[in-house]
Amino acid sequence: MTALTIEARGEVWPLKEAFVISRGAKTTAEVVVVTVSDGNHRGRGEAVPYARYGETVSGVLEDIRRVAGRVSSREGLANDLKPGAALNALDCAFWDLESKRTGVRVSELAGLGAPVAKTTAFTLSLDAPATMAEKAVQASHLSLLKLKLGGGGDDARMHAVRAARPDARLLVDANEAWTLETIGHFISVAAECGIELIEQPLPADLDEALRGDRRVPICADESVHTAADIPRLAALYDAVNVKLDKAGGLSGAIALVREARRRDLKIMVGSMVATSLAVAPAMLLAAEADWIDLDGPLLLAHDRDHGMRVENGVVYPPDPELWG
Repeated sequence: MTALTIEARGEVWPLKEAFVISRGAKTTAEVVVVTVSDGNHRGRGEAVPYARYGETVSGVLEDIRRVAGRVSSREGLANDLKPGAALNALDCAFWDLESKRTGVRVSELAGLGAPVAKTTAFTLSLDAPATMAEKAVQASHLSLLKLKLGGGGDDARMHAVRAARPDARLLVDANEAWTLETIGHFISVAAECGIELIEQPLPADLDEALRGDRRVPICADESVHTAADIPRLAALYDAVNVKLDKAGGLSGAIALVREARRRDLKIMVGSMVATSLAVAPAMLLAAEADWIDLDGPLLLAHDRDHGMRVENGVVYPPDPELWG
């Protein structure tokens, strides 16, 4: 077997403007890129270390370099790394390498359906109601918007955006910012505003409070990482947000989607704020998704070469020159 070379590096990509959620703001996307080479072909993978789960760029790079000398295939990665950014970057790099070696697209190698184009949600950062409404109008060519919410004032934010864009499909993401005292009111407002989906309204340790009937479907994000979480969450949520950085790469995400579907949960396929290299593997799951939230490249000041094609909010399958 040809010896493999595994290299990892951190990269910083400026955003067009600050990206603001309930936990804070950022002006750059800090990513980790892995390259796996056999001397003739190379595969790449990109991941985003996420502080919410205790990850840092330096820590993820250390994890990758720690196992680089002893991993030789995608199948053995999960024995050395827990689900997270390091496993995601390596898993996707190995999938890409296999595709480049064989000349077969990853979708076929993975037993997935042919990749499809799909409308992505476009994220409006947390801000004052009037500002979010103005941003919604500026995105009048986009049909599916996702509002980042933050607790106090979220009712006004939902009303303002709905008034500004009566034509748009709306999703909201509270990023765990609602409380047991406020969630009932905010769900009622969401129903009044015709919101399609509420993402992670409560902190993950309050999942049990979601048991029961709901006026608006609720999607788990911070509460769900891998397929192993689904049995616990199936009675508490209506949908799950599948992110490769949480699931541990495309391999883990495929398993998560299949288990969620088996339990009759709806699927959102999402990603962190990253370049097209991170979005490309996730797009292979678009055909299985009820919603996709893969607008990361649209938030960047500039993207990679051969980046994802996005036209009026529709994301197209990746160019083989980029990935897979």
